[in-house]
Amino acid sequence: LPGLHIVAIVFALEVSVGKTNTVMALNNSDVLLPCTFTTCIGFQDLVFTWYFNSTELIYHGKIKSKASEPFLVGRNPRVEFVGSTTGKDNNISIVLKNVEFSDAGKYTCHVKNPKEKNAQHNATIFLTVVQKMVETDNTVTLIIVGVVGGLIGLLILFMLIKRVVLFIIKKTQDGKKECLVSSSGNDNTENGLAGSKAEQKAPPKA
Repeated sequence: LPGLHIVAIVFALEVSVGKTNTVMALNNSDVLLPCTFTTCIGFQDLVFTWYFNSTELIYHGKIKSKASEPFLVGRNPRVEFVGSTTGKDNNISIVLKNVEFSDAGKYTCHVKNPKEKNAQHNATIFLTVVQKMVETDNTVTLIIVGVVGGLIGLLILFMLIKRVVLFIIKKTQDGKKECLVSSSGNDNTENGLAGSKAEQKAPPKA
C-alpha cells in the first residue's frame, strides 16, 4: 500500500493563515501577513517562501530544526520576518511595511519539508489597500438593540412590580392572621391559661 502511505505523508504538513484569508490595510501603513504551519513528524531543513501574486518572491527563509529560529535567504527590503519557530506555534508570519495601492493582491505562504519526503503545502491571503477605513452605518443595529433592550427592561420592571405586589399581599394576609390569633385569647385550650375552655367546666351536680 505505498500509495496510501504517500497520501498520509502529504497531509501531515499543513499551512494556515488563520480564520480569514482577507486582510485590509491603510495606504502607507504596515500590515501583518500571518502564517503558521504544523507537521506530525517534525521538520528538518524546512524551506518557506512568500510570494506576491504567485510569481514574485518577497521572502525566502530556512529552518534547520525545531530548536533553531529561521534564517534569512532573501527578501524584499520592505518585508520583515516577525514569526518564531522555537515556541509553541511554528509562526512564519511577515510584515509588509509602507503598503501602497500596488501591493494589493494575493500573498502565498509556501512551505516544503524535506523530512516528509519534500511534502509541500501553502496558504493564501488576499490584501486590500484603502485610502481610509470606511465606517459602517450601525443605525439599524442600534435601533434593534435599543428595542430589544427596552423590551427586556419592561419585562424586568413587570417582574419587579409583580414581586412587590405579591409581597404586599402576603404581608397584608399575615397581618390579618396575627389579628385573628390575638383576638382568640379566650380560647387558649392548649396552653391551659386562664380563660381557657379547660377551666370552663360545668359545676358538679349535687
